[in-house]
Amino acid sequence: MKNKSIILVVVLLLTLDVFVWRTIFAVRASNNLEIYFLDVGQGDSELVILPGGIQVLIDGGKGNRVVQELTSILPFFDRYLDLVILSHPETDHFLGLIDVLKNYRVGAFIYNGRQGAADSWPVLIESLRDKKISAVTLAAGDRICYRENCFNVLSPTADFLKSKETNDSSLVMELSAAGVRTLFTGDIGEKIENFLTKNYTLKIDILKVGHHGSKFSTGQKFLASILPRLAFIEVGKNSYGHPTKEVLARLASIGAQIYRTDNNGTVKIVVAGDSSKVQVFKEK
Repeated sequence: MKNKSIILVVVLLLTLDVFVWRTIFAVRASNNLEIYFLDVGQGDSELVILPGGIQVLIDGGKGNRVVQELTSILPFFDRYLDLVILSHPETDHFLGLIDVLKNYRVGAFIYNGRQGAADSWPVLIESLRDKKISAVTLAAGDRICYRENCFNVLSPTADFLKSKETNDSSLVMELSAAGVRTLFTGDIGEKIENFLTKNYTLKIDILKVGHHGSKFSTGQKFLASILPRLAFIEVGKNSYGHPTKEVLARLASIGAQIYRTDNNGTVKIVVAGDSSKVQVFKEK
């Protein structure tokens, strides 16, 4: 309950802040929902622009590619992100956020509260302190809302947060906006997928495929439950075999349209009214 109150206050403050900056720079706020699956190599990063112009960055990949992608998408004068959300503290998700903090003003930082084991983790935490950016911890049952658009946090539970497997602690969020439901999964595997299937009724339009297409994620039972029509795999050159042929086959078996950042580059979704349109933002 404490987290719910905190995030409500943060969002109210961010709403005031964003209107000030949008007014100063005369940025036209669209009523469309835009989601960018950013090409940051073997890592995750998504930019969500909610109807009304609220800008949310989820994860940042490993290096400075996330800043390059943001620069190519946002106007040169727009150096403000309302929220930066970290799914879990592994380097292929948080390391690029250090560069983001050097180049952008950030309203608040959202994460699961778990501390990273990598040597670079304290650098991120120190950057947040230096910039005086509020860090808010969220878990299952919490929500982030702007107008009628909400990120609903489905996981982790307290037990998953303490798991020896860091991937189990990933923030799993269902975005309900513009009549479309999008599921952001971090690096969860079938253990967490089974929890989601058992505890939630999820019918998803857009799926951010878990763990870069690892064979231990995106199980058949999970896919049969959520039935996404669009699936996005964020992946680069790697030695893990991602995305695996098993995952690609499972996605194909439910009729999902598959996009991969290693093949397609950054992919943009625009949702206007009741329809969604996919655009390849940068042809590889």
